[in-house]
Amino acid sequence: MSGGKKNKVLIVEDDKALLDLYDKKFSHCGYEVIRAEDGQEGVEKAEKSNPDVILLDIMLPVMNGFEVLKKLGKNGVLEKTPVVILSNYGETKNITEGLVSGAVEYLIKVEHTPEEVVNIVEDALSEKESLIGKAFKESA
Repeated sequence: MSGGKKNKVLIVEDDKALLDLYDKKFSHCGYEVIRAEDGQEGVEKAEKSNPDVILLDIMLPVMNGFEVLKKLGKNGVLEKTPVVILSNYGETKNITEGLVSGAVEYLIKVEHTPEEVVNIVEDALSEKESLIGKAFKESA
């Protein structure tokens, strides 16, 4: 990271234990962590804090992750902010909807350790969009 500026990660997750776990992991890896426990709070914090990357759950109180993606897309936040979905839902239609809605990656929680999630987020920060996302845009 250049000039000592920490990358900001917004973690939108309603499971407190998981939120704490990812908060610790990202903080330990040198990130400034912003936390939100529901979709509405996630949108508000994304708009206010302008994070470098967003880690987003799908099943959230108040507003689900797909609604969060749509809201962020409408007000231009997504144009510059990669969103990595971290969900328990691995159905193809959810993955497709997440990626089409603007996420750069769609991860299934049980398939990835916190270390892997940090690595994938770092890749998303350097790439700004996933290979899957690029393929969707090229085929559109």
